[in-house]
Amino acid sequence: MLSGGNIHYEISDRVQAIAPGGLGAVHLMAQKIGLVDGINKNVHVLKRHVPYMESDHILNIALNIMAGGKRLEHIELLRNDEVYLDALGAERIPDPTTEGDFCRRFNEFHIQLLMDAINEARLRVWKQQPPEFFDEAVIDVDGTIAPTDSWCKEGIDIAYNGQWGYHPLLVSLANTGEPLYLVNRSGNRPSQEDAHQYIDRTVALCRKAGFRLITLRGDTKFSQTTYVDGWNQPDIRFLFGMDSMPNLVELAGNLPVEDFELLERPIGYEIKTAPRQRRPRVRAEIVKKRRFKNTETYEEAVAEFPYCPGACKEPYRMIVLRKRLIVTEGQMYLFEEYRYFFFITNDWSKPATELVLEANQRCDQENLIAQLKGGVGAMTMPVDTLESNWAYMVMAGLAWSLKAWVALLMPVESVGSMEQKTEKRKLLRMEFATFRAAVIQIPCQIVRTAGRLVFRLLSWNPWQASIFRLVDWLHTCRLC
Repeated sequence: MLSGGNIHYEISDRVQAIAPGGLGAVHLMAQKIGLVDGINKNVHVLKRHVPYMESDHILNIALNIMAGGKRLEHIELLRNDEVYLDALGAERIPDPTTEGDFCRRFNEFHIQLLMDAINEARLRVWKQQPPEFFDEAVIDVDGTIAPTDSWCKEGIDIAYNGQWGYHPLLVSLANTGEPLYLVNRSGNRPSQEDAHQYIDRTVALCRKAGFRLITLRGDTKFSQTTYVDGWNQPDIRFLFGMDSMPNLVELAGNLPVEDFELLERPIGYEIKTAPRQRRPRVRAEIVKKRRFKNTETYEEAVAEFPYCPGACKEPYRMIVLRKRLIVTEGQMYLFEEYRYFFFITNDWSKPATELVLEANQRCDQENLIAQLKGGVGAMTMPVDTLESNWAYMVMAGLAWSLKAWVALLMPVESVGSMEQKTEKRKLLRMEFATFRAAVIQIPCQIVRTAGRLVFRLLSWNPWQASIFRLVDWLHTCRLC
């Protein structure tokens, strides 16, 4: 079936084209939402702009990633492509070594200004969303290990798992999967370090955007009881995991049996056709055959009681998830035990079972972290100091935000609105590699005419109607 035929390669002398033709729409969007002007206005790390502005460097790094680059060195391929330069309206772009030097010019103050400039553009994007978008902002916070094998990077240290590297902090908006704040820290720092500062800044950002309710979520490391009273406000709802401390386990163990309600987890998806026969569980069979010790959840139950942490002035609602576990060895039953998991919240209205399920949804942030690490490559740490790698992480993370903004700004017309809303949600949930293949990697001929830069599509793409609709809307809207 895959018969190549008599293949020959030739160089075209008239048609000038690039593979990542979708970059034109992304670049136009960055200008329309005021991102370029905001960066140049607020971020000043260059003494002379000969010839590049700060936005040129930052967008160069972000667009390199969107075009398929994984490393700073991949910019070298793009800067020698005249058609790529024409597509960006540039005579030249910075080379990889210049970009590395640009990242080294940043200190913490400059990085904070850069994140604020990006978030100002984010506010303009959010402003275009329908009223129901502002019903609730769900904020997730977590840390992750960014390992590196280098011996000479300043700021690296041994993490809790024995890996050398850094320990970035991520604060994100779960509604859209946008990274609001990225913070680089040394590898041996605890997950919760400085988290309260960025949670407070995120709350201020969401209030400025107009969200009517703000929900804070995090694992046991972020239930910082010193700051919980400050987050107990009418427009803030928090739901944090709590460590299974002996006093909490004792309180949960003394609760009457009738206080516990069985937890029934919802089915992952609805079967629209006939159910298929389940495939055999290979791993489970291997565990039994080799007589490994195995622990399985048999039953889950939920209860609650008021609890006032030592650093707090008032009591909060403590949710208890009790898991009944069965321990086996091969096919031999050994024993069963109870384990307790705790969640602290100031939400006294929602049923406890719903709050447990909501707390489990925080695990979706792990997918965002995986995308920032693998898809975007924001945590490759290519420079030589903690702050320069922090700057690169924020610039590279901008590529993911640009992807989210393309989805959020995709106009929904009255005709066929349900289909277009589905497209919008699909774009927002796409993995970065899929988005790049669907929306960015569109072969386009670049044609310069009088006062216009034309991207002429050279092949069919199922997303081209959406791209045309977005570009037409960007030409007519006023976001700044």
